[in-house]
Amino acid sequence: MLSDLLNLATDALLIGRVWNPQAQGPSLVTVRDGSLVDITSRDAPTLSALLERSDAADYAKNALGSSIGGLEDVAQNSTGQPDQGRPYLLAPADLQVIKACGVTFAQSMIERVIEEKAAGNPDRAAAIRERVASLIGGSLKNLKAGSADAARVKQALIEEGMWSQYLEVGIGPDAEVFTKSPVLSSVGWGADVGLHPISTWNNPEPEIVLAVSSRGEIKGATLGNDVNLRDVEGRSALLLGKAKDNNASCSIGPFIRLFDGRYSLDDVRKAELDLKVTGEDGFVLHGKSSMSQISRDPLDLVKQTCGAHHQYPDGFMLFLGTLFAPTEDRDTPNQGFTHKNGDIVEISSAGLGTLRNTVRLSTECPPWNFGISALMQNLAKRDLL
Repeated sequence: MLSDLLNLATDALLIGRVWNPQAQGPSLVTVRDGSLVDITSRDAPTLSALLERSDAADYAKNALGSSIGGLEDVAQNSTGQPDQGRPYLLAPADLQVIKACGVTFAQSMIERVIEEKAAGNPDRAAAIRERVASLIGGSLKNLKAGSADAARVKQALIEEGMWSQYLEVGIGPDAEVFTKSPVLSSVGWGADVGLHPISTWNNPEPEIVLAVSSRGEIKGATLGNDVNLRDVEGRSALLLGKAKDNNASCSIGPFIRLFDGRYSLDDVRKAELDLKVTGEDGFVLHGKSSMSQISRDPLDLVKQTCGAHHQYPDGFMLFLGTLFAPTEDRDTPNQGFTHKNGDIVEISSAGLGTLRNTVRLSTECPPWNFGISALMQNLAKRDLL
């Protein structure tokens, strides 16, 4: 895992955040020659402020700074419960709103329909999955959301009694865009990621996350885990807030790779994501998500998120959704996959590195207690405002 971080740093323009014990607050860092260089300044006191700059990539590349520690040493201290007296990695987002797009892949849409029809009961999911597959087959693979073909498929499913609100956002004209978690609440590489204790059927969601400025400019990309409580959301879409937003339920990292001459939105469009879940019980799950199969272009998702209809003065991070839908049984036949405490989740993509987290109950994860007011007070004490 550490080798993935170090190898990526040799040919990528990376920015992120590290807890700086000397400052008793976060520092903005870039990676240079295996070292994390603190580039926090009055010109860019936050990552949000850096991304608002028109010259963000050039600034990060040329900004003066001092080493806060070796990347490998900091990463080793970032797993689970870090030593508070040493630097550790934070999520590469601060004042940006954390937004997420759902049901942006055909297979993802099918699984959401199944969750809803099963009412959060995995015992019923296998039979419903078989029925949906017989109705749809492979007809959704290259379907463009909002197209005339998509409208015909939607009508056919409705006529078969398979109408779902997920069907509407999956292939209709309007994308599902929701607020995943509050500002500053996401965890970073190595941290524990949380499941609400009421959930018994859940899974990771490996996704690419775009870093977008207040002007709607996509400045870079990173990886994210949009943890999904299938039983909670399956019982009612009105429980989306409980299913998606709880302590440590959102992880982002390890770093934002800024767009430059070596990496661009076209690389995001072609990206392949690999997922590996390793359980303390010896269970191993492998999964993939291919951005080439997304039903909505990332630019369209950004435009549906912000514009004249909605502004984000400090920018936003946008999860793009996932193709991954776990149907492999873990313990009991037809029960599918669900997390167990201690699972290690690794999400990897060439060009973006690897995001690694350990699954715990949200009640067992460190409480979130460093919010916006704490950040502002800390930056003021450091004469950065």
